[in-house]
Amino acid sequence: MMDRTKKLPARFYVTPAGIRPVREWILSLSDADRHTIGKDIQKVEFGWPLGRPHCAPLSKGLWEVRSNLSGNRIARVIFCMGDGCMILLHAFIKKSQATPQPDLDLALKRKREVT
Repeated sequence: MMDRTKKLPARFYVTPAGIRPVREWILSLSDADRHTIGKDIQKVEFGWPLGRPHCAPLSKGLWEVRSNLSGNRIARVIFCMGDGCMILLHAFIKKSQATPQPDLDLALKRKREVT
């Protein structure tokens, strides 16, 4: 029988002003892209620990959910762990091989706020 419990529930990082940047970013996408990213986050929630191709470690306690979108686009949702949850810190469309340093810096800044 399949285990239907979330091993690592997702929650959104919330700014001091009450904004959830990753949620806002996901809602700005097309229905198909939202569905793909949502399913990929769900794979991590239910399948943790999970490796490539769905999830990969970055550095300094950061991980990424890896999504392949329509039009050969690649999306990444960067998260950290806290209070038994995956905290979704930052998300973006990846345009280069390496994760851009400004995206990592922003995720690390947000991680420091929540851990």
